[in-house]
Amino acid sequence: MTRTQLSACLSVLIALSSTAALADDDVSKVNGSITVEAGQRRGDVETVNGSIRVGDNAAVQDAQTVNGSITVGNGAQTGRLETVNGSIRAGTKLTASDGIETVNGGVFVDRGGRVRGDVETVNGSIGLVATELTGGIETVNGDVTVGVDSHVTGGIKYTKPTGNFTFHKRDPIVIVGPNARVDGPLVFERPVKLYVHSSAKTGAIRGATAIAFSGATPPAQ
Repeated sequence: MTRTQLSACLSVLIALSSTAALADDDVSKVNGSITVEAGQRRGDVETVNGSIRVGDNAAVQDAQTVNGSITVGNGAQTGRLETVNGSIRAGTKLTASDGIETVNGGVFVDRGGRVRGDVETVNGSIGLVATELTGGIETVNGDVTVGVDSHVTGGIKYTKPTGNFTFHKRDPIVIVGPNARVDGPLVFERPVKLYVHSSAKTGAIRGATAIAFSGATPPAQ
């Protein structure tokens, strides 16, 4: 290889290395939303006052905000997803390696999701559809739906509301849907309405009495 050819090859390698480094860069803001476009790769994505959007087939490490929602597209890969005041919604075939958490906002994971870790809220509903959760579900006031074909390897826990978390006027509704499975215990430290499909399987239930149903949805409330 000539000196000129070697120099050219080194230039290409340096350029490719720089591009790879930039592709995994962290993104951080105080005020403003963040968008990771479809197919892009980023490191940690963080903002304080703003929403986060991760496009289809994109990859990020942790995505965190305080005042804002997180929306994740189909086929995306993420680390931990976390917000305080906002919802977290994921499209189909999500891979999340470190759990999902929000305080005031709901969590929804669509078909084909794989979440390693727990899903937690305080005042927000949790919904899974055909999703594999290798952890548990924990909330205080939110409704929970372990939807059709979902598998939760941990349990479901409702902690007793205290202080400012007692303002909800009705008992939460918990649904374990058709062909769903919850391996761990279902522990309720507060009143709930629990519906378990006839084809579903659960661990031991403490603090509530399951109401069986056999249709696509529980009886009308």
